[in-house]
Amino acid sequence: MIAIRPARPEDAAAIAAIYAPFVLTGTVSFETEAPDARQMRARMAASDGLYPWIVATNGDEDGGVLAYAYAGKFRDRPAYKYVVETSIYVTGTVERQGVGRLLYEALIDTLRAQGFTQAIGVLALPNEASIGLHEATGFRRQGVYREVGYKNGRWIDVGFWQCQLNRSTTPPTEPKPFSEVGLVRV
Repeated sequence: MIAIRPARPEDAAAIAAIYAPFVLTGTVSFETEAPDARQMRARMAASDGLYPWIVATNGDEDGGVLAYAYAGKFRDRPAYKYVVETSIYVTGTVERQGVGRLLYEALIDTLRAQGFTQAIGVLALPNEASIGLHEATGFRRQGVYREVGYKNGRWIDVGFWQCQLNRSTTPPTEPKPFSEVGLVRV
């Protein structure tokens, strides 16, 4: 049975281990050096309680981490604070077993409860598995930047997928911190 819970600082090593192959051998991430547990813990802490980091584990609260998902700033300017950029990474041992979808749905439900208006997924292309996951969880393709990343000897396109989380209001409602809302699963 899969359990979904907020990520903890002690999950940083497992999260870094899941992410490393995407950095070192693939083109899904545009990073070229895999962050270690300390660096990953710092990234998690940088969310300042506003943005969620969640994990899927193999069973109970203390089970091994199989996947992680998080949200962060879409862009730095203040006018973007109602929108988030989302990411998800699943260990190769459980790809295509539904873990990613369960985890991403929980992330989307949480972001909705927090009051964010839009979620943006930024995908290195081609990536049919990630496109399928995003579209299955309510994202729609918005556009592609051609040949904007160069990694592993080739140019890579980047696609943008968008999911409306809540209606935009005037004036907008301030998003609630993840530390206040907690993990939400509809």
